[in-house]
Amino acid sequence: MSPQVTFNSAKGELLIEGRAIPEDPGMFFEPLSAWLKEYFKAPQKKTVVDIKLEYINSGSSKFILELFKIIKDNYLAGKDVLVNWHYEEDDESLLELGEHYKNSFDFPFNLVEFI
Repeated sequence: MSPQVTFNSAKGELLIEGRAIPEDPGMFFEPLSAWLKEYFKAPQKKTVVDIKLEYINSGSSKFILELFKIIKDNYLAGKDVLVNWHYEEDDESLLELGEHYKNSFDFPFNLVEFI
């Protein structure tokens, strides 16, 4: 099962939500990585990435890491980016994964709890 992805390049918004358990994560995430690289050639003034996953498997988490590397490279190049990692109130595993990502990268990264 693949997450839902919504891009609004005119507003600089990317939303990834749902369950990230595709059978072939590369097939799902590689086009997303390519789009993000292309977008950052001429991004909006500010780019906001919201990630609201209910579940993520290890294969997908590796590709999310790749997306964050693209974001980091563009942040270090002077682009204004913000990542919001949303996690459900009692979901310790997604909170811990979000904390891991936040501590691994030097760009604005919020942990956002929801009920």
